[in-house]
Amino acid sequence: MTTPQFDVIAIGNAIVDVMAPAEDTQIAQLGLAKGGMTLVDADRAAELYAAMGPAREISGGSAANTLAGLAALGAKCGFIGQVADDQFGQVFRHDINAGGIAFDTPASTGGAPTAQCLIFVTPDGQRTMNTFLGASQYLPPEALDDTLIASAGVLYLEGYLWDPEEPRRAMRKAIAAARAAGRKVAFTLSDSFVIARHGDDFRTLIDAGEIDILFANEHELASLTGREDFHEGIAALEAKVPTLVVTRSEKGAHAVSGGEHAHVAAEPVARVVDTTGAGDLFAAGFLFGHVRGLPLGECLRLGAICAAEIISHYGARPEADLADLIAPVIG
Repeated sequence: MTTPQFDVIAIGNAIVDVMAPAEDTQIAQLGLAKGGMTLVDADRAAELYAAMGPAREISGGSAANTLAGLAALGAKCGFIGQVADDQFGQVFRHDINAGGIAFDTPASTGGAPTAQCLIFVTPDGQRTMNTFLGASQYLPPEALDDTLIASAGVLYLEGYLWDPEEPRRAMRKAIAAARAAGRKVAFTLSDSFVIARHGDDFRTLIDAGEIDILFANEHELASLTGREDFHEGIAALEAKVPTLVVTRSEKGAHAVSGGEHAHVAAEPVARVVDTTGAGDLFAAGFLFGHVRGLPLGECLRLGAICAAEIISHYGARPEADLADLIAPVIG
């Protein structure tokens, strides 16, 4: 097996996040599910955008956020995702390339515009996301380069993108390419609603040994396994997934790999400002440790440090120097 050219290549939604503060009363008036993620069409997206106060626009998408964290830590990364040939598409491409992440997927023309996620952030730090998938849901299998996928130590897949049919086919193709090259496949479940729609697919992939690293939060773990008890959920999966990582918000995170269990407490945060991207950055820290062969507990600690940084400010991209933050752990 050749030495990987990239540490991680991810496939995910190419989205521009539009974030604005909001009060609980506005969330109720707009009929939004506080703290959740709802898919919306173009008309609803325009309605919500018009209702927003002053907003910040920054490139997002779950897998892209994870890569941004990995690149900030010093990993070599590439991204595969679909944008349109429009202003938001240009913003996304500029932002991800400026972060040192390779992104060469051609823009689509004449179809849906670049995806947007309209995020209302309440004073308690909860984010209510309304996602217009736009062009991102039309990533074709033909856009994938098997040689590129084979050049990464880890292929990281975003569960959100499993929902639309076309990118689902693309990700199945990518899994086959990665496994044929002897590379690892990491998968994040993303949200319980995705599991409700595609849980059978995910369980089939797991049972077939197609997933090497699985990321979930405790609610997603329960949805996938049907076990409300956390420890029973872990027990249901640990023999099927080489590395299982489960986050538990303020209760920290747990991982099991090859029979070894590790737990880490949540890092202290002076004030939770915005939880957007916490799971994404946790995955970034964990994967950074994993590709460098660090012990399981240290990988968890890196994930916790990165997650704590991201929830201390608005937005799902790091503002502090993550490499400096993790230096005491990795030496």
